[in-house]
Amino acid sequence: MSNKIRAIIIDDNTIVVNNLTDHFNKSGKIEVVNSFADGESALEYIISNIDKFDLILMDILLPKLDGTALLGEITSRGIKKNVIILSSYKDDKVIKECMNYNVTHYMLKPINITSLEHRVQEAFENNDTPIVNTKKQIDVEVSELLHNLGIPSHIRGYKYLRDSIVLIYTDDKISYITKELYPRIAEKYDTTASRVERAIRHAIEIGCMRGNISLMDDLFGFSISCDKDKPTNSEFISTIADRFKLDKNFVKKL
Repeated sequence: MSNKIRAIIIDDNTIVVNNLTDHFNKSGKIEVVNSFADGESALEYIISNIDKFDLILMDILLPKLDGTALLGEITSRGIKKNVIILSSYKDDKVIKECMNYNVTHYMLKPINITSLEHRVQEAFENNDTPIVNTKKQIDVEVSELLHNLGIPSHIRGYKYLRDSIVLIYTDDKISYITKELYPRIAEKYDTTASRVERAIRHAIEIGCMRGNISLMDDLFGFSISCDKDKPTNSEFISTIADRFKLDKNFVKKL
């Protein structure tokens, strides 16, 4: 394999394809050698050009031949390439099915490109040793996502949100946001649970008013143009933590 990781992208969203291609080709570490808008044409290329690429970046919802069917065809032919799923589709049955194939990560759109680059690097490290996402790495990735959502880092709610998401990610025993999570954050910052709750609510409201509305809509699946449509604190924290947990589950299976 050359110094650059050669990737193909399979996605019918031209904006996603173009953004990834432009970024990777400028970064110098990953080279996008081809892209496809449907599963059938991608399969034809994969079969005929097995030595021309190292990595498959693909959506699971594809025209003509869907993602799981494409993965099945690749596997049945004995083709072994690192595969990273980039999709807005979150269905437990489909995710479990993907785990039966050579999928190293399942990342939910919208994709943080820095996080994706980390996942690509992990995929090409020694696969004999399970890779565990460090707390420092998760801290960085959560911080980047909150920044992209337009939440200012200087307000108290930003710190509370960041730490809440990381806690939910790292501690599976936390079941209740109000009764368990807020008191832990409050203890850390020497404040009260009610102040933590209010500060987080304020941070989310700022993100909804001033941040990337398209990104917020992609994450939470509804318009945030009306006050009643803003995600609750629990929805916000749980949804983002779930994104990282989903990817962690794929890391664990390696």
